[in-house]
Amino acid sequence: MSHLTYYAYKGFGERQAQKFRYSQAVRVGDRIECAGQGGWNPETGEIYKEINEQIDQAFSNVELTLKDAGGRGWSQVFRVNSYHVPLNNEALAAMVRNFAKWMPDHRPIWTCVGVPRLGEDDMRVEIEVVAHDPEGAQTATASAS
Repeated sequence: MSHLTYYAYKGFGERQAQKFRYSQAVRVGDRIECAGQGGWNPETGEIYKEINEQIDQAFSNVELTLKDAGGRGWSQVFRVNSYHVPLNNEALAAMVRNFAKWMPDHRPIWTCVGVPRLGEDDMRVEIEVVAHDPEGAQTATASAS
């Protein structure tokens, strides 16, 4: 799939790409699709313990991933899928608080699911997004020419 560009941010993203053979994001034309981001330190991979910390950090990691792929961040996100262990009122409140912080000017579509387990034992949240980045797609096309 040579027409796609894959991204893995420095530190933990690069280590995950090597260890598990996946990327943090992919650019598909004018879209950036972001793999599920958890509440881990992006340099060390340490997972934060408290659910509010995990959700806050997962939102920061989404921002990092989108910018690493050439986007502007949460302002371009139109779709959010979130996965929670467990899905409860505390997790929902933290998600809504972060939506207001990171996307004060728009409201994306959102699917929120409770699951029995995520990729690492201590993970309690994973957030994946799709962002629309028409300017970045034009820059990528011009660079490839």
